Amino acid sequence: MTDGVTISQAAAFAGVTVKTIRHYHKNGLVEEPARDHSGYRRYGSPELLRLVQVRTLAGAGVPLAEIGPILDADPEGFAAALVDVEENLTGKIDELIARRETLRQLATGDRVLLPARACALLDRMPGLGFGPDDVKTAHEGLVLVRALMPEGFDEYLTQIEHSLEDPRHVAMIKLTWSAGKWDRDDPRIEELAEEVANHFIADPSLLPTLGGLRTREDGDARHDLLTHHGEDDRPGWTRLTALIEQKLRAAGVDVP
Repeated sequence: MTDGVTISQAAAFAGVTVKTIRHYHKNGLVEEPARDHSGYRRYGSPELLRLVQVRTLAGAGVPLAEIGPILDADPEGFAAALVDVEENLTGKIDELIARRETLRQLATGDRVLLPARACALLDRMPGLGFGPDDVKTAHEGLVLVRALMPEGFDEYLTQIEHSLEDPRHVAMIKLTWSAGKWDRDDPRIEELAEEVANHFIADPSLLPTLGGLRTREDGDARHDLLTHHGEDDRPGWTRLTALIEQKLRAAGVDVP
């Protein structure tokens, strides 16, 4: 009789696949047994034990590169290595739990993309007379500002909070946003641009700025992404924005 079992039998006994055993061989985790007179490799109890040990550690999340040294360590080193593995797994578990919580928040809306302070601003908007589309546009804009100008986001929120305390400014914003749906050649755009420009000239502190972009080499590209967001759905915005900026610069107002 031939001692040992074939690789297929060893895989079945150890609870792995033949491909996995060969992968273990390739990585030096399990030595390849000698071949019998028929040319088949025969796995004895030492190889089976090693297979089970490797499979168990791999199943517990230990990287293959670390399994060999762990199994070859003395009892004290083996125990210490397992403590390190457990700490690493605990960190990964905490990360997965955080990801799961993010997914749960996204399932009920995408407010997770913004801090509580920004969400509070969005929650105020309906009470100020802004419609659902306006809130959606504002939300998308805040998400983009946070992503493209993270270092200046808090300052930007402070500017918005200040401006929303001015009823006339709120009315101006609503009018500007509604005008976005006008045709770009609508003659009312010129008149509105003049009114909005004069509004900011009278109180430049109400003009939200993107100062956090000034020190960036790619600040111009980031600024364009932010200022032109939503123009496809609001054709009047492109011309209105350009006219407002033109009039503000002509009046000496610093516009990014």
